[in-house]
Amino acid sequence: MDRQSSTPILVAGTGPVGLIAALALARAGFGVQLVGPPAREDDRRTTALMVPSLDFLGGLGAGERLREDAAPLKTMRIVDATGRLVRGRPVTFRASEIGEEAFGYNIPNTVLNLELTAAVAAEDGIDWIDALVDTWRPGPDTITALLDNGASLEARLAVAADGRNSAARQAAGIRALRHRYQQAALVLNFAHGRDHAFTSTEFHTETGPFTQVPLPGRRSSLVWVVRPQEAERLSALPDAEIAALIEDKMQSMLGRVTVEPGRQVYPLSAALPARFADNRIALVGEAAHVFPPIGAQGLNLGIRDVRDLIAVAGAHAGDPGSRQALARYSARRRPDIAARTAAVNALNASLLSAFLPAQIARTAGLGLLSAIAPLRAFFMREGMEPGSGFSRLFQPPGNRSGGSRPDLTR
Repeated sequence: MDRQSSTPILVAGTGPVGLIAALALARAGFGVQLVGPPAREDDRRTTALMVPSLDFLGGLGAGERLREDAAPLKTMRIVDATGRLVRGRPVTFRASEIGEEAFGYNIPNTVLNLELTAAVAAEDGIDWIDALVDTWRPGPDTITALLDNGASLEARLAVAADGRNSAARQAAGIRALRHRYQQAALVLNFAHGRDHAFTSTEFHTETGPFTQVPLPGRRSSLVWVVRPQEAERLSALPDAEIAALIEDKMQSMLGRVTVEPGRQVYPLSAALPARFADNRIALVGEAAHVFPPIGAQGLNLGIRDVRDLIAVAGAHAGDPGSRQALARYSARRRPDIAARTAAVNALNASLLSAFLPAQIARTAGLGLLSAIAPLRAFFMREGMEPGSGFSRLFQPPGNRSGGSRPDLTR
């Protein structure tokens, strides 16, 4: 038995980040106890995974098959549809500008959950326990989880993938700065008469983003952010009526819209913990960061949590839950999480604000992105992989081939 396999790690939560964390830790040689119910099969949302995230999943045996039921994101467009006096120019980001075939792929969550579930089930190093954690008891050398089925588990490290209201985060004594927005996201899928050309369009409105993301065929997913009461009203409208509203919002760019069954409404909030690990508990996914659905950041950020956790756990294989290991993980995650959270929350606030200077600043930023190709390329690279835009600035011109990326599976 190698050093890692004798070091048990407990993963709490069976959403995509929890499944990915369990799979990656098992592939790194750790014994994993995964605690949670079967993954959801009724989630109508989709997830835009950037290519670096898919490369990481590919290293775990899942990435390539996910692409088969997904649509590539070759172009991403921002349109200022606020209707205010000061409005920005449309900005179009093309993957081809930075030598990529696509920024990423838009994957139905049902497909993502099924693929990850199959990969976890096939992994010998994972013991999946269909239960919930009732009580956490962190100790100096181990952490104990008391389950709702009466069992108890002991591990050197607990990975909190239990969502935005994480009980594990509370047990670790980690406070989170939280904010509840007067916004909710209406989520649905729809068919349309014209090809989307693998283009995602994010319309910025006074209530938040209205984002169309391509699916295979002449279909797209929609995340429509409005006031909570408006989201409930829209969700209850007849198909023909809401289809007409969607077509009007998109300025008929995809032709006639036909709404598919299965609308869902999600209240929006934000949360930023004071730190990302303590008391033998490491936070990943929405236990570590929550913000509005702008710019396809959420799960990609969660996958980077897992990547950094694997690196730190491997360097502290004998005791990945030690104080030194958790301090290192927290410090490693802070810049990425803080930067993404601040950027998304600031952009969302600028959409809601009637304050003229805020509108001018947002408009100026969109104008610069539209007009300056190198700046646009920098933001595209940073959106796919933090640091890649900066690293490209310091490469000799002959080495700036757009398609090269680091090996993210090591």
